[in-house]
Formats: sequence, structure tokens, C-alpha cells
Amino acid sequence: MPRRSVPPASPHPGAWWLWSLCLGVAATRTTNPLLLGLLIAVSAYVVATCRRPSPWSRSYTAFVKLALAVLLIRLVFAVALGSPIPGTHVLVTLPELPLPDWAQGIRLGGRVTAESLVFALYDGLKLATLLICVGAANALANPHRLLKSLPGALYELGVAVVVALTFAPHLIADVQRLRAARRLRGRPDSGMRGLLQVGLPVLEGALERSVALAAAMDARGYGRTAEVPPAVRRTTTALTLGGLLGVCAGTYGLLTAEGGTYGVPVLLAGLAAALAGLRLGGRRTPRTRYRPDRWTTRSLLIAGSGAAVATAMFLAGATDPAALHPGAVPLVAPALPLWPAAAVLLGLVPAFLAPAPAPTSAFEEPSS
Repeated sequence: MPRRSVPPASPHPGAWWLWSLCLGVAATRTTNPLLLGLLIAVSAYVVATCRRPSPWSRSYTAFVKLALAVLLIRLVFAVALGSPIPGTHVLVTLPELPLPDWAQGIRLGGRVTAESLVFALYDGLKLATLLICVGAANALANPHRLLKSLPGALYELGVAVVVALTFAPHLIADVQRLRAARRLRGRPDSGMRGLLQVGLPVLEGALERSVALAAAMDARGYGRTAEVPPAVRRTTTALTLGGLLGVCAGTYGLLTAEGGTYGVPVLLAGLAAALAGLRLGGRRTPRTRYRPDRWTTRSLLIAGSGAAVATAMFLAGATDPAALHPGAVPLVAPALPLWPAAAVLLGLVPAFLAPAPAPTSAFEEPSS
């Protein structure tokens, strides 16, 4: 018998989330459309290369459509409600509706300038890039493996978050399946009538899935906790709350110029206290893990590539903020800064480190 090769282990799901969140943080540090487009291209290439044939991997397209809708809504608001950005290049003048005195600062219609549209485009593209980066994490990370990797203190919260994150992929899969079934039967699957005919079975399936999930969670003892001494419980609460307050204070110190000296020590102390509180809080939820995920070198490199992109954006914002935030008044063509763009390309590291998805047969249902 020929010896079967063992496929390489897939990266840790937390590594995918750290990578995508770091790309999202990098997107919040710039309004340069060239850098934002480069971030979108990097995330799209990694998703196309590394995602596996699973139900949650199909959610990336939905996040891209949501990002386009957000960008379009931002532009529509800039046209209909006006913008505080002054401009001299008038594109069109819409009929303006008079508003009462208490609505000063708001207008409906009026002049639409190129400067206001460019400013709205930059602002909406930043939010759209953040949504696409979050969609990449949903498409790449296995939510069930991510739930297994959470500490015991966050198990119940993690279950709620994972259920919420897997709702959208399952909903999209149900819609696609029902629309394909209606097309095979020669029935309309678009328009208001098709939406109603597809929406009702999807809602019924979601309710049945919720009832079955609730019964399965109750049968597995979800929500049951172990007895913990009162002193340990009070210590856990104090460490967790104090750690979260320290993280908030340290983050505020890093974002302000006056708190640059105490920001990093307070942030590190808060993280240490919060981690200690989570470790103690895990005693209330006795649970075991079957084949727990390990942080391998591949996973660390994937998370580190995203952290390198975010760090480079922070450094670029401190050294050359004009390159990351091209002005809309006056109108200037955005330039591509070289070393921040090269740093964004570090986000392509997972495409070369993560194992390729296993091909599935046409008669085989993709495994979840």
C-alpha cells in the first residue's frame, strides 16, 4: 500500500484574527486610497489562496458587498446632506430645501463640490477596508477551533460570539441553496416575489437551527460552573476589572501626546492583570480540550506579519503624516509612499506559509 502523506496543520485560528485585525488597524491609520486599495488587494489575495471549502469561507463576498454599500451610502450622504468641507470645484447644484433655524449646520441639497466628494470617498473607503479585513478573518478562521482555543473564563462569552459570527455564513449558504433550488424548478429567484419566497424558508431554518443549538448546549451542560472560594472570586473580579481599566488608560496615554511616558507601562500592567484574572476565572469552568490547537512557528509568523503592517503604519503616521492623509482641499492627486506600501506587502506572508486548501470532489460535500 502506498504511504499517505500527512497534510500540514492549518494555522491557529487566532493567528488569522490577529492578522486581519492588524490589517484593519493599519487601515484606520490612513485615508490614502492607494494604500487602502493595497490593503484590500492583500487581504483578497490571501483569502483566495488560503481559504478552505467550508460554509464560513463564503462570507467574504458578503462582506465585500457590505463594504461597497457602506461606501455608496457615504457618498450619497455627502451629496444629499452636504459636507462641511469647503470647495471651489462645483460639480452640480441640487435644489436646496429650506430648514428651520434649529437645524443650522444641516442642509438638504445645494452645491456639490469635488472636494466634498473626494473627502467622503476617502472616509468611506477607510471604513470599507476595515469591513473587508474583518470579512477576511471570518473566511479564514474556523470558528469552532477558535472557540476551543478560548480560555475557560471566556468560554460562555466565546460561545455567544461564535454563534453570532457563524449566523451570517449559514444564512448566506441557505439563501444560495434555496435560490439554486428555485432556479432548477424554473421559478423566479429575484425581485420582491422571489425575496419573499426565499426569505420565509431561510427564517424557518434559522429558527429550527436555533432551537436545536439550544437543546444541544443544554445537553452538554452549557452554563454550569464549579464551586470557587469567595476569596478567589473577589480576586478574579478585581484583577479583571483593574486590568481592563489599565488597558483603557494605557491606550488613552498612547493616543495622546501628554501620556506618551506612562502609556506603555500602564498598558503592560493592565494586560498582565487582565490575563491573571482570566487565568483565575478559568477555574469556574472546568472543561477539557481534545487535541488543542498549538501556536506553531507558522501561526506566529502569520500573526507577526499583520503586526508588522500595523506597526509600520503607526511609524509612518508619526514620521510623514501628509503621505498617509492626502488633502482634499486643495485637490491633489494622492501619492503612493514607498516604504509604507512595502510594509503593507508583508501582509502577503500567509499566502506563502499557510497550506493550500485540500481539493474536494464534485460528489463530495465540503467538510466544515
